[in-house]
Amino acid sequence: MEYRRLGRSGLTISEIAYGNWLTHGGQVEEDAAQACVAAALDVGITTFDTADVYAGTRAESVLGRALAGQRREGLEIFTKVYWPTGPGRNDRGLSRKHITESCHASLRRLQTDYLDLYQAHRYDTTVPLEETMTAFADLVRQGKVLYIGVSEWRADEIAAGAALARELGVQLISNQPQYSMLWRVIEDAVVPTSEREGVAQIVWSPLAQGVLTGKYRPGEAPPAGSRAADPEIGNMVRGFLGDETLTRVQGLRAVADDVGLSMAQLAVAWVLQNRNVAAAIIGASRPEQVHDNVAAAGVRLDDDVLTRIDEVLGDVVERDPAKTMRG
Repeated sequence: MEYRRLGRSGLTISEIAYGNWLTHGGQVEEDAAQACVAAALDVGITTFDTADVYAGTRAESVLGRALAGQRREGLEIFTKVYWPTGPGRNDRGLSRKHITESCHASLRRLQTDYLDLYQAHRYDTTVPLEETMTAFADLVRQGKVLYIGVSEWRADEIAAGAALARELGVQLISNQPQYSMLWRVIEDAVVPTSEREGVAQIVWSPLAQGVLTGKYRPGEAPPAGSRAADPEIGNMVRGFLGDETLTRVQGLRAVADDVGLSMAQLAVAWVLQNRNVAAAIIGASRPEQVHDNVAAAGVRLDDDVLTRIDEVLGDVVERDPAKTMRG
């Protein structure tokens, strides 16, 4: 495992982070989730990312139980707030009330006294940014949160949030966007702005929802048991399942073979080449997936390999910054 500083801060994290968005509390049973977390710890992953909304709050509880008994100082535990976690009108968004109450609930579920990083899961256009950032700053001063971050914020929102954080005497150090060989919408505006503001990326879906593993083939139905075959979560991957995209992805197999990596390892290594990326989040339903993905840590791809990847994928890559996720 290799480790990197998160933004312009003193916090060091593992460059492969373990996330439990579509697994813990939902897709896999708890014993499998426990085994995956154990595998992550065994290979040197110290950074664990979740959110209050995942699996209807169950994911945080599963992660809390899986990490119970570990040395807390040796872990970096991240979670997020924004999406609805209850039926009430204040059970959502980035108001002071919801941020404060959600933080306390997350601490209970995760069985910890503090969060290393607390992230705004989306930008809330209905709440003044000053209210949101002041609520986060108060949690930092109370010792319940060490650092603050955001997820899927646009460049201007990151700049405004970072400026307010500085005025309040706290650090906004991260953004958590979708980023992969196929989805590069952060490169033109978010990354340059983040570099100026001392913010790093913790990227999700580096495998483009599994498409970059090569398991989905043009003209064929998704494999049984795969994410795309699941009627509840398959919509997250369908945008990558066009025949032209899948044909071009199959062309990456030769690139991966030439550098001695699996296609999954190549995809994870690719996002880590971006100097503004501090960590790539991986998920797993089996321990062997953790071991496979973690082999991308520390890999450096030559410029000619990066050029070959661009040539293989061509114009199926999405680069439009306007497509930053809003919902």
